[in-house]
Amino acid sequence: MARPAHYQDEELAWAKLLIETATTVQQLRRGQAMLLPALTGASMDTTATLLGLGRNQVCVLRRQFRAPDQAPMLGDQDRRGGRRRELLSLQDEARFVQDFIDQAKQQGAPTVALIHAALQERVGKRVPRSTVHRMLGRHGWPKITENVEPKSTGYGADK
Repeated sequence: MARPAHYQDEELAWAKLLIETATTVQQLRRGQAMLLPALTGASMDTTATLLGLGRNQVCVLRRQFRAPDQAPMLGDQDRRGGRRRELLSLQDEARFVQDFIDQAKQQGAPTVALIHAALQERVGKRVPRSTVHRMLGRHGWPKITENVEPKSTGYGADK
């Protein structure tokens, strides 16, 4: 049998207030994830079923509610999104691209292969070439064509 969870009176008061003032489903569920087990003695599995979530997600909601760095009233800040795997910040990307803009004004437009090699050297690891295309698009560059020989089809027609 699982050990019973312990709740502080202050937590329960915050959870009740959060449920009453919730403006998003995330806030409502966060409050319910705290109150249902506390008031009814429901297990995590039962709470998850009542909320229409997985058991693990109920644990996440309770952990978020109890996080010391976040007030329980904040419910929208934990939504996914954003640049979680960015190689460079937007400002660093802009400076990186600006170097190539300056170079293009003096010597002509650089190829994607050149920018790709410079980016890999800058971040210190291998990077897909599509990352360079997306980065250039984010900073307003027109599409740059590759200076690559056409690949052989392998059927002898291109001999």
